[in-house]
Amino acid sequence: MSQKKAFALRLDPAVHAAVERLAADELRSANAQIEMLLREALKTRGIEVKPSKPPRRGRPPSGD
Repeated sequence: MSQKKAFALRLDPAVHAAVERLAADELRSANAQIEMLLREALKTRGIEVKPSKPPRRGRPPSGD
């Protein structure tokens, strides 16, 4: 399973409020919105980050 890296991020309150408004408009969490904005900014600078594989869903295969 893909692990997400957790870290503290200090933002200007006005930037945080703007991110939360944008996230709400696009039906995303603020965290998902920040990740999307970072990916867009990296792509603009010529750095493409491939998305990680999503976690597998459902029951694991039986060992029989």
